[in-house]
Amino acid sequence: MPKNKRPVPRKSANSPEDKDEAVTRMLCTMALNLAEQEDRESQGTVLAEQAVEFGRIIRKNLNQKKDEVLYDAIERSKYEDVGAYQYLRQHIEEASSVVVIRRENAASMEINAFVVPLLVQSTGGLKQADTFLDQSAFEALVKSFQQAELESAKAKVVLMSHAYDLDEIDRITYSHLHEMVRDAYTSMTDKKIVAAPGLERSIVGWSETAFGPQDTAVELRFLLGFALKRVDDPFYVEPKDEAALDAWFDARMARYQQWTSDMAELVKRCLAPAGTALEVSFLYQDLFHGGKEQGMAEYAMLQMMSGINHALAENNAAPADVSVIVGPADEHGEMLLRVNVHAAGGALLHSADKPLDLAADLQDEVDDICDALATIGVSQLSVALRFDAKGQPLEVQAYSPA
Repeated sequence: MPKNKRPVPRKSANSPEDKDEAVTRMLCTMALNLAEQEDRESQGTVLAEQAVEFGRIIRKNLNQKKDEVLYDAIERSKYEDVGAYQYLRQHIEEASSVVVIRRENAASMEINAFVVPLLVQSTGGLKQADTFLDQSAFEALVKSFQQAELESAKAKVVLMSHAYDLDEIDRITYSHLHEMVRDAYTSMTDKKIVAAPGLERSIVGWSETAFGPQDTAVELRFLLGFALKRVDDPFYVEPKDEAALDAWFDARMARYQQWTSDMAELVKRCLAPAGTALEVSFLYQDLFHGGKEQGMAEYAMLQMMSGINHALAENNAAPADVSVIVGPADEHGEMLLRVNVHAAGGALLHSADKPLDLAADLQDEVDDICDALATIGVSQLSVALRFDAKGQPLEVQAYSPA
């Protein structure tokens, strides 16, 4: 009799790819449900439980380093519902940059990753080999966050002795940042020297630039730090009253502005040898993703304005003599804010695009660009409902500030 053969195993319907796909769809659906209910006074027990599960799924994928699931979910929700897209991205960004440590018979602790974006102007550009050679300046800079009351006196603050360029910051995925935050927590709480692979892997070196020795260079850099504090630290409790909350943020901004003034020379000593002529503009300290977005937006604006100024100079055109049309455009599925500069006769002198996030306020974005154009003397400003597939502006109207 023939021997019984082992049956050929069928391909499982629950392959890793299928499971990841299911999680991606689940995150999109849950984000849509939760975003729709967010403004309601009573969400109900079922929805509250779903919110807890939503956070648990995000953290699980961060711990398992499944960035593709998180990024795919955000990308899909972008085209399904803007509210869900905002909700999902916000919660993934927060979960990756903020970790709460709960222990028995001890206070819950929170550690977060923050950045301070910097725009640095120099002659010839910064040199990475010349940065963070002044140890005393770096140590004073780290201490200053608490001395200036940007962080609680009871917190622990550490700063990476490295100024990240945009490419380095952009390489840090959600799960990598989550790993970095946990590495920082271990380093800040363990008395022994421990490995910090996530932190070490984040420093890959600056991208090459094409600045000549005498070129005026404006470069974007990020100071990256971590703050460890008790969850119940009263220093971080925001007032519930609206007027008190506004005053609370105003006071924080005033302290930050004073800090930037006091720390400018220390930061310069960290970025270049003593005597190097640098100009440093500070953007606002924020959690990792908020600060990254802020830095990228400001840098994109500078690049756009530099291109426009160059076009005006090349064509011997005075700002007061040109007209500019600003409006959104869709380029291969990517939303952009387009700026077209026209000569007095109507000829197109220059066109520039700036990335436009779906979650951004379009009016605010247009106002920012028009304000920047007005500062260089452009007075003939118009806005288009949008630019069509052929690049033609539709429904153009004279610009008026909101």
